[in-house]
Amino acid sequence: MSEGMLEGKLALVAGVANKRSIAWAIAQSLHGAGAKLAFTYQGDRLEDSVRKLAATVDSDVVIPCDVSDDASIDNAFEQLKQELGGLDVMAHSIAFAPAETFENRFVDTSRQAFLTALDVSAYSMIAMARRAEPLMAARGGGSMVSLTYMASERVFPKYNVMATAKAALECSIRYLAYELGESRIRVNAISAGPVRTLAAKGIPGFSEMESVIEQRSPLRQNIDSSDVGSAALFLCSPLAAMVTGTTLYVDSGYHAMGM
Repeated sequence: MSEGMLEGKLALVAGVANKRSIAWAIAQSLHGAGAKLAFTYQGDRLEDSVRKLAATVDSDVVIPCDVSDDASIDNAFEQLKQELGGLDVMAHSIAFAPAETFENRFVDTSRQAFLTALDVSAYSMIAMARRAEPLMAARGGGSMVSLTYMASERVFPKYNVMATAKAALECSIRYLAYELGESRIRVNAISAGPVRTLAAKGIPGFSEMESVIEQRSPLRQNIDSSDVGSAALFLCSPLAAMVTGTTLYVDSGYHAMGM
């Protein structure tokens, strides 16, 4: 049904680590709809993995980008402009907090850990959106999507400063949607339920999160990364032409429950 929906569109996917990444599921959905893909990666350790995955979706545009370094972001988007010539879609799936922040009490979060989590997980979206804006505006508009989690609204023990970062990200999405709307650029977020990714391994109590979803969500089952990929495709497609500044929940309906 989605075949050809994004034919001729140019998409950047940021945050792929391996084949279990949510970002990779998004990339597969965009590719299946006809989009030409580019990828960014952070650090030499991930380059080989991302390049191999990119090749399976007919992409050789794989660009290094350290989102904590403005010069690196500038270089990445300059290379993206040269390689693709423009941009229609940007999928941002980047988040990080030091490992100790998931183990220690939230009240013991260090200043540096707080700054790191907010910088990488929230500010990076703003920084990338600023560079993507002219590339999208030149093509008549576009769509940006990022990933969040319901811990931004409610307490999930041990999620700690990452929850603060996700709350900042969601607020940023609304302001970006407002300001970029003039250029016909839509900006949205997906609040996904627990998905077994590399990052999830570092979250204490992750298995309990999955168990609670299965027991209490309206659909009584956990989501798969492909469910997030499908939601991202919807938000980046003409089907969501008038959807911006919103957070779409893909969590089997768990967000609707009170107990």
